[in-house]
Amino acid sequence: MTEAQEGTTSHPSIFAVKDCALIAIATGKQDYTLSELRNDLQTVSPDSIYYHFWGSLLQPRFEEREFNNDFAGWARHSLHDNRLAERLAVIDPTDYKDLEELRRDLSDIIEEHLDNESSISWIRANRPFEFIRSQIVVFDTHRRLQEPAELAQLIPRLSPSSIFYHFIDARRRLADDGDDFRLWLSSYNGQYDGLCQDLSAVDPYFGNLSELRIQLTDIFNRYF
Repeated sequence: MTEAQEGTTSHPSIFAVKDCALIAIATGKQDYTLSELRNDLQTVSPDSIYYHFWGSLLQPRFEEREFNNDFAGWARHSLHDNRLAERLAVIDPTDYKDLEELRRDLSDIIEEHLDNESSISWIRANRPFEFIRSQIVVFDTHRRLQEPAELAQLIPRLSPSSIFYHFIDARRRLADDGDDFRLWLSSYNGQYDGLCQDLSAVDPYFGNLSELRIQLTDIFNRYF
């Protein structure tokens, strides 16, 4: 059992509320062409794939979050390839069992695009794609919940980064694409199976953390 799991489920009746920050770390990899991006994508750390799909939820950006991942944004704004940008923009990382499977599909899309658009391989972007890797830092809020019903009062007051940690980053830590709320609720011998089903239907990717918090608030309020 990991430290994060222990912190959440050290006792079936206790939920430890955590918060987090996502630290961006430069890798030194800068790509100006799609061929270069394709090549670096094969060896870059999985933490970099994670950052470029999820980092914009936590990292402040000056521009509007037009695209949900940085690969699509670069293809549109720097490479000026609308067709590729549209294909990359619809990728939902929650559809993949792990980051390696996501990496493979992302690579396949880029490879197919290079095969179909032979001239794109040498076109130089006006800005490089800079691979960034992420490191998550976890904070204990020292808030403990004794009963699941307390989540209905807590969720609306949780920070966006706490929502991110418990509902999004948990999918990287836990098996079966779970989240910390469902992990805790499942320890009550099926009592909250209906609530867990409602939570499992939520896709946290297409939207922002404030919208996700509202959606979770509605689910817990309806249940309790």
